Amino acid sequence: MFFLRLRDRLYPLEPPRILGIVNVTPDSFSDGGEALTVEGALRKAETLLTEGADMLDLGAVSTRPGAPEVPLEEELNRLLPALRAVRRAFPTVPLSVDTYRGEVARIALEEGADFINDISGGAFDPTLWAVVAHYRVPYVLMHIQGTPQTMQQNPTYTDVVQEVWQYFVQKLNALRERGIEEVLLDPGIGFGKTVAHNYALLRALPRFRQLGRPLLLGLSRKSLLWRPLGSHPKGVLWAATALHWQALQAGVSILRVHDPLPLRQLVQLRTLWNSSA
Repeated sequence: MFFLRLRDRLYPLEPPRILGIVNVTPDSFSDGGEALTVEGALRKAETLLTEGADMLDLGAVSTRPGAPEVPLEEELNRLLPALRAVRRAFPTVPLSVDTYRGEVARIALEEGADFINDISGGAFDPTLWAVVAHYRVPYVLMHIQGTPQTMQQNPTYTDVVQEVWQYFVQKLNALRERGIEEVLLDPGIGFGKTVAHNYALLRALPRFRQLGRPLLLGLSRKSLLWRPLGSHPKGVLWAATALHWQALQAGVSILRVHDPLPLRQLVQLRTLWNSSA
């Protein structure tokens, strides 16, 4: 069983945990603007927790394909009021902050965030890993090809599974050299991948488990669901639920989602499914 070390406690990742998404942005691909104010962020957080989320992930920069860069000051101005309010309202709920900037991570951790969710694998800001090492918090290492501005222009791999595997191995070694041991792995569904690449990575989840780290997966409302079905981000909840079941059976520890309720039911059914008669 995996655990997260969250400040003064060990937090078990069995049963698998549901990470609810709070996008404090005006332009995220499916819910931009819903939680842009403090009141909106609190409503969103309360709804996610009521529907079954165990943890919350707050982000103030959209990383959808083609999203523009956001200045540091703007990211902080969006994030900090929401983070402070959510931390006060839900003092025991684990909170992650979705950022690739060291300064944002530092301030967020001082304001009560428990761990850092980094889409860049430390590539966009060389100060981020130093912050994570200093605060000794869990760190989500995600794979990305390119940047949000370029990643979907022409994603190309010789062998996507092998290349993501090698990326994880190299990054884990580099993190270990910096004293960062508590690392979760995210294959980065939709971040510099075609639909075919994404499904190859989903099929390879059991292989990534062999790296001995908890897996975090985010596929909620992404194009690997709605594009093949001719639908839209909010029209594929049933399809997402089917893939979430497969991910749970493959050993994923944390699922990052917009809609926790179906997943809460899946986690409960998984416990029954896997229990001995």
